[in-house]
Amino acid sequence: MIEILFYHLERRPLESVLPDMLQRSLGRGWRVVVQVGSQERLDALNTHLWTFDDATFLPHGSAADGHSADQPIWLTTGDDNPNGATVRFFVDGARTTDFSVYERLVFLFDAADPEALQSARETWKSARTIPGAEATYWRQDENGRWAKQA
Repeated sequence: MIEILFYHLERRPLESVLPDMLQRSLGRGWRVVVQVGSQERLDALNTHLWTFDDATFLPHGSAADGHSADQPIWLTTGDDNPNGATVRFFVDGARTTDFSVYERLVFLFDAADPEALQSARETWKSARTIPGAEATYWRQDENGRWAKQA
């Protein structure tokens, strides 16, 4: 079964939410790909993941770093999966039409971005029609914790 999760960012920004989700993924032994919408975002996210917490090491890389097969987290703007990830995160409106390659797909979208909301709605509709897939929708409550909505 494919898990497809939609996270509606309302109270905490991507830069706060994503590192925690990536740490949890690595803690479960998963390899991850994070697909972003632009090279500028990839570069900023790459830097952020190295510096977000002095006490935490979050190993990751991108095409600029090489050694893709050795990277537990791979950052990309494309459809590549050179580290054999089973979990894929999509940010900044990045999308896919092939839901079958992964065990878990995670779409993170900003509530303040109308394009991101529209993209998430379209992807949600597609995800709900996939046989054997379970799509869930999560929103941040007033304390910033995730609450399942659908």
